[in-house]
Amino acid sequence: QIRLMESGGGSVQSGGSLKLSCAASGYTRCVAWFRQAPGNEREWLAVIDSAGTVNFADSVKGRFTISQDNAKNTVYLQMNNLAPDDTAMYYCAAAIYRWRCESRNFDSWGRGTQVTVSA
Repeated sequence: QIRLMESGGGSVQSGGSLKLSCAASGYTRCVAWFRQAPGNEREWLAVIDSAGTVNFADSVKGRFTISQDNAKNTVYLQMNNLAPDDTAMYYCAAAIYRWRCESRNFDSWGRGTQVTVSA
């Protein structure tokens, strides 16, 4: 398994921006971002594969972007126009096998970084 570490969370006001980072210990075929707020189910947000192909959940499309620096094995989630509903723990997840990426069955997870958006 790949070890993942998220960073970049914090507290911002509504309308603000944050950029999260997910540093991997090695090669990943795909990396995704999820979030989970207290009492809510985990929500998939975005995914990027090693070729740079990206996909977003409708809830964040147009506000969030995902990018990667392959040399650093790091994936970024740029979050703009944040709202209080975006408050959650944000996790990155990854996989190295194509079937896991295609089925979004990630087997490596980070510990998360907290994002808090105040009104």
